[in-house]
Amino acid sequence: MRVSQTNLAGDLLLHLGQPSDGPLHERVKRALRTAIRNGRIEVGTALPPSRQLAADLSCSRWAVTEAYSQLIAEGYLEAQTGSATRVRWSDNPDADSLRPAARHTPAALFDLAPGLPDLRAFPRRRWAEAVRTQVTTAAFTEFGYPPPGGHIRLRQLLADYLGRSRGVAATPQDVTVCTSVTDGVRRVCHALRADGITAVGCEEPGWTRLREVVRAAGLDPVPIRTDSGGLRTDDLAGHTGLRAVLTAPAHQFPLGTVLVPERRAALLRWARRVDGVVLEDDYDAEFRYDRRPVAAIQGMDPTRVILFKSLSKILSPALGIGWIVAPPRWTHHLHQTDQVATQPSTLDQLAFATLLESGAYDRHLRASRKRYRNRRDTLVQALAQQLPGAPVSGIAAGLHLILRLPATVDTQAVITAAATRSLRVAGLAAYHATDDHNDHGLVLGYGNLADNAVSEAVRHLREAIEESR
Repeated sequence: MRVSQTNLAGDLLLHLGQPSDGPLHERVKRALRTAIRNGRIEVGTALPPSRQLAADLSCSRWAVTEAYSQLIAEGYLEAQTGSATRVRWSDNPDADSLRPAARHTPAALFDLAPGLPDLRAFPRRRWAEAVRTQVTTAAFTEFGYPPPGGHIRLRQLLADYLGRSRGVAATPQDVTVCTSVTDGVRRVCHALRADGITAVGCEEPGWTRLREVVRAAGLDPVPIRTDSGGLRTDDLAGHTGLRAVLTAPAHQFPLGTVLVPERRAALLRWARRVDGVVLEDDYDAEFRYDRRPVAAIQGMDPTRVILFKSLSKILSPALGIGWIVAPPRWTHHLHQTDQVATQPSTLDQLAFATLLESGAYDRHLRASRKRYRNRRDTLVQALAQQLPGAPVSGIAAGLHLILRLPATVDTQAVITAAATRSLRVAGLAAYHATDDHNDHGLVLGYGNLADNAVSEAVRHLREAIEESR
């Protein structure tokens, strides 16, 4: 059955004919049968409750229930206790495949792919309460079109929060609410192109989707190598004309490294020298376990850095809430020239503002950090026990780690074999833009992996690796 509102016949147009055509219940039955046979009411459609249809037809409820009963007996309808009366008949020989399927439990999926937080831990109650509060208390003017840049209350709270937690130097006017980091990077790339910038340096390896966003905006993504100290800033000088670079200094993806202090300073010197801009993806900055927090680069030079962040890895990507912190020069372009840009609904912006203001967001972060640290420890221990010859790295922060594989193992074969065991994993090589590397391994995300599934997931992974040697 198609899962759609069209399967719910809330309003049903029936042609009952004239009183001389027979008793009313017979006319209702004939009209329903005709609508079913000519396909106007599809198989699986839930008919209106008898009381509702009787009111719509201005007839007695008995006439409708009698018509329903006769059509059930003739095989046109079916009724189940506690459920709606649905259309059963169809001249389509494959009609059975369109009928509601019995509930079943989906096959277990061990999610070791990066990119998601713990969706089970989404604060449903707090979010629902925050939305309900805004729906019932917000002024009627809040239900109009949101202003460019986002709701001023959220922008104010974000400026205060980022200054306190990330060392960001910003006013509410510097903050632009968007739907995600990719959305923010896309919008800024269009602004860069309008300013005459033609290329953006991108970490190699790095998040593939952001490279695609840069390219789709009409800019050339230039690979800049990374190592244990983060982005190799010395390599920037080798790219003449390059004036923009995209980096994740707090927690590089996928290597999990932090941009070391001397390179942070060198990056800003480069930006000033070429009259350029640094696009800072504040990726996974909240989740650190074995090291102190690292402040955002934006606070070191707010005139040269544009910072991006979203709730995708903290609460859920389904919310579609992110933000850009940019110097006035770029913010003006985002607000004035990108009028068709989408942004989260005002109610969702105000709901998130409520979580920020009440401290619920901070409490969620602290609980998540503890949960992810315990899960990381469990995963690292299980990998050491079941795959002792495969070293791990990048475990000090974030929601993923790198598992290095022996050269005798075909990484793509491991991914395929894992999929047959309902296990999702990602290959490290997939995040490279060039072939000039010897990275051989997997990127294992543990954000959306159930705690009680860690051991079994690693067992399936070990079997997939053994099968792929």
